[in-house]
Amino acid sequence: MSSPVTQIKERLSIEEVVSTYIKIERSGVNFKARCPFHNEKTPSFFISPGRSSYYCFGCSASGDIFTFVEEFEGLDFKGALKLLANKAGVVLSDFNPEKESEKEVLYRIMEDTTNFFIGNLSQNTPVINYLKQRGLEDKSIADFRIGFIKNEWRDLYQFLVKKGYKDNEIEKAGLAKKTEKGMYDRFRGRIIFPIADSSGRVIAFSGRIFEDDGKSAKYLNSPETPIFNKSSVLYGLDRAKDSIRKNNFSFLVEGQMDLVLSHQAGFKNTVATSGTALSESVVSKENVVSNLGLLRRLSENIVLAFDADKAGINASERAGKIALSLSMDVKVANIKEGMDPADLISKEGVEAWREAIRGSKHIIEFLLNRIIKKTNNDTRLVGREVKEKLLPFVNFIDSAIEKAHFIKMISDTASIAESALLQDLKKVNEDLKVEKEEIEIAKNVNTKLFRQDYIERKLFGIIFWQQKQSLPIIDTKRILLDLGELLNKTEDEILNKFKDRGEDLIYEAEVFYGGGENLVKDVIELLSNFKEEYLKEQLAKKMMELHLAEKEKDSEKSNKILNECQIISNKIEELKNGRIK
Repeated sequence: MSSPVTQIKERLSIEEVVSTYIKIERSGVNFKARCPFHNEKTPSFFISPGRSSYYCFGCSASGDIFTFVEEFEGLDFKGALKLLANKAGVVLSDFNPEKESEKEVLYRIMEDTTNFFIGNLSQNTPVINYLKQRGLEDKSIADFRIGFIKNEWRDLYQFLVKKGYKDNEIEKAGLAKKTEKGMYDRFRGRIIFPIADSSGRVIAFSGRIFEDDGKSAKYLNSPETPIFNKSSVLYGLDRAKDSIRKNNFSFLVEGQMDLVLSHQAGFKNTVATSGTALSESVVSKENVVSNLGLLRRLSENIVLAFDADKAGINASERAGKIALSLSMDVKVANIKEGMDPADLISKEGVEAWREAIRGSKHIIEFLLNRIIKKTNNDTRLVGREVKEKLLPFVNFIDSAIEKAHFIKMISDTASIAESALLQDLKKVNEDLKVEKEEIEIAKNVNTKLFRQDYIERKLFGIIFWQQKQSLPIIDTKRILLDLGELLNKTEDEILNKFKDRGEDLIYEAEVFYGGGENLVKDVIELLSNFKEEYLKEQLAKKMMELHLAEKEKDSEKSNKILNECQIISNKIEELKNGRIK
């Protein structure tokens, strides 16, 4: 019997899958599109039906339908497999691994925990009444699987122990903490909102306190775990992604109540930052870029609808600046001061929310209006605020035409000469040079880490799998020897990096190559890709050395490094031969 991967590929073509995510157009026997993984104006992303693969000449993104879905949706292999199997109508039940991996245990424990929370809510009338007073309908409560946990120390822990889970598994899932007095629940006395990945698997929770004791945080979120990375998920994205694609824009709100009520009101293209990296006031640019990158792949248009208070405005500014740098069109909803989307919908009705959305303004216009209002149109104060608070946003816009448009708009509205604005913009550009570089590096790091990890994961999954076979199809010793020469490492040192992920990697290899299809060919290609990524990394290091040598005016050292760079570049070009033409 053929593997589920083969069955899925037989039923879903590469162009069929990709076209459900981005607009593609025919180019001879192939298809082309603007790459969803990096900013570009001219299509350099090519889809080859004959090879069942894609390749981007701009950023080197490449792979099959599984790679595409993993990177686009921010999923691991099993998540992509589940999503594509559902789409293709392929049953996966017969292909579960004999030995359950750590991640599989965590997904199962999260599902059991979700059902435990739901059961608790059904038995707690005061909490149900509170949710209904906030405007939630029974269907919304059920659809979003909202739950509750009593204010007891070990209710969930005892439930999970009875289900057969071990203490270390419960702790690793972020559901309980270990102390000298024993285990106790992380979430207590809270309304629980499950956070799911793009394929719908519950990976974390966000808990809102029910009865405020004046000591506990209003919201408590799951810690990062092997299945929950705050930078790779937005609350409600699994339910909103299709609507975002269809409507070609997304709403980004702060809280779970904001999201659920917005969906209930018919705005199903809404996602929330709550429980994810974007909701934190101090967060790495890599995390924010990753979160917003998930939305940008679905649509370049975004409406920020955060609370109309100081914290909400700060959050809008933080997200807006990076969204502009990702070439997104960023608007801010017109929410009444002192209100949030949930209040607006529950207290003033759906039409009030619709009007707030209709009144959305580009973030630069939104901030400019705030400056005018705040300064009572005092020309001197306006000028200072524009330079300090507004021009940084103009600076993050990539398009020169758009920059000119907003400079004119600011000039007309604030009565400031365009020449003065342009002069200050140059100074702002210099001041923000480091921050812009950090964001650019963050974008590249996110892209590079995924590709590098994907190649290594596939390659080492095959190696681990084949090492366990009595009659292996490939010579793992030869591959490890080849890698050892490239990396200058021993076999044990090479394999040590992935030893904790062995079972997951083996499962992926078994599902892909259980029937022996294309294994030898794919190993050759993966090795080639691995070497190319490694050489690119070495080239980047050498280029940095060259820059320093040139700065020191050491011509002899510069020439030596330049020759080394040329050798590495030649090797990369050799490896690139055979790519999609």
